[in-house]
Amino acid sequence: MIIRDLAKCRYFRAADNTLICELLHPGKEGLDLPYSIAHAVLQPGAASLPHRLKTSTEVYFILEGEGEMHIDTEMSLVRVGQAVLISPGSWQYIRNTGDVILKFICLVSPSWRAEDEEIEMDQQNSDELLRREAARVREERRLSGLEGLVGGLQAVIINTEKHLQKAAVDELIRYSGLQFQEAFADREHKTCVLKVPGSDKFRSADFLIRSRLKGINPFSEFNTAPQTSDYPNTRLETFVFETYDIKRYVSLQSLANVKFQSEILDFGNYYFIQTMPSQFTGNSLGFIEWKGESGIYSSPESRSIDWNIETPGSLASMPAKPSYPGNIRWLDHAATRVRAQDRDPAILEFMRLTNYNFDFAIYVKSLNSITNVARLSSSDFAMVFTSGITPFISRDASGPTEKFISNFGPRVHHIAFQTEEIDATVEDLRKDGMRFLLDLVGSPEEGLKQIFSRPSRNTLLVLEYIHRYGDFDGFFTKSNVTSLTAATASQ
Repeated sequence: MIIRDLAKCRYFRAADNTLICELLHPGKEGLDLPYSIAHAVLQPGAASLPHRLKTSTEVYFILEGEGEMHIDTEMSLVRVGQAVLISPGSWQYIRNTGDVILKFICLVSPSWRAEDEEIEMDQQNSDELLRREAARVREERRLSGLEGLVGGLQAVIINTEKHLQKAAVDELIRYSGLQFQEAFADREHKTCVLKVPGSDKFRSADFLIRSRLKGINPFSEFNTAPQTSDYPNTRLETFVFETYDIKRYVSLQSLANVKFQSEILDFGNYYFIQTMPSQFTGNSLGFIEWKGESGIYSSPESRSIDWNIETPGSLASMPAKPSYPGNIRWLDHAATRVRAQDRDPAILEFMRLTNYNFDFAIYVKSLNSITNVARLSSSDFAMVFTSGITPFISRDASGPTEKFISNFGPRVHHIAFQTEEIDATVEDLRKDGMRFLLDLVGSPEEGLKQIFSRPSRNTLLVLEYIHRYGDFDGFFTKSNVTSLTAATASQ
């Protein structure tokens, strides 16, 4: 007797962007079957890529959720209990239009073969489709009562290996405008809080540099790529946003099947909760409601740590801190690299969890790259998503973004600081040991200048320094983003 247990099945991402668990396949198990059968999963907002099986017939049977089924020029809504027949040679894709995971059975006869499947790459990552879905998400937020419930970015949480935490703190203080605020330990973490002094434009997010003392790391599965296996705890893990009613927020998102890492936690000065890591980005989103003075993260149970950060010589193996960090100001944006097939789902998921909106995208076809921007307002931190236009093929054939994800997995690639006197500041940074991936790109005539550092060995993050001229309100020009993306090819 042959029995396959779905609970023990290993899922993988198929070429058409669905998460697949093969239950029975004659070619792989020596079974005498005229078909193969698999279990497929799509997250809310996600879609399979348009594809066809040239000689096999396929049947979808919907187990949970709802979606739009597209076959050639036809489209129909599908729901639980319905079966869909897909004839050989028909172009097809399915989109999850609901608020819960779409789960369905795929039966293929004759059994599925890689050489029989063809993916239509040109139909993916359409800005027109993304804008239509983004408008739908905004309307869903309004109708559900989520609109206006989440504010701006309050903090980012960067986790490091225990033995690298102090070096990571020293490095960030040295090469940015961040200043030491406090260091403390609690039951699960050792935390150092860094802040940027108040600016004349907007308040910068705080930086919480952490190492785990105990407990399970929920990000472990995202830190197993070839270049991160030696850094199992290192990544920018969480973006923390302010909410004005955390109980209402959690209640509404729980109805939409959003999964959190815990119940709402009470840290004395604030309430806090964070989502499970996204399967698209590896990032978690945290939500904080202040009860008292904002920006104080230690709790009554925290134990203060004296790191002597600001004393002369405290920066390990470095001379006294130079003066140029005064030119390096607020956290302007952060860029997460995601797989080509996950671009739309990642942006739409972020929109569902915050009050941000998709703004624009720049395509660099020569490097198979799209840079996408989501914004809350022109005076708030911006979230950038960078993806390939088409999925990873091989190290030789794919562009820098897909190569990075192959090496490091989906994660935050860089964080950007608004920088004054950028030419002189970058020159001083060079003199002080900062290494860069390229020279400054851009000009006052183009509206901005920017540059990428080499990735940190302590945080795996690239630092970007950016300066805008006049009324320029963007994040890059097409020529700038081409140069910056190309410079990361060595990663």
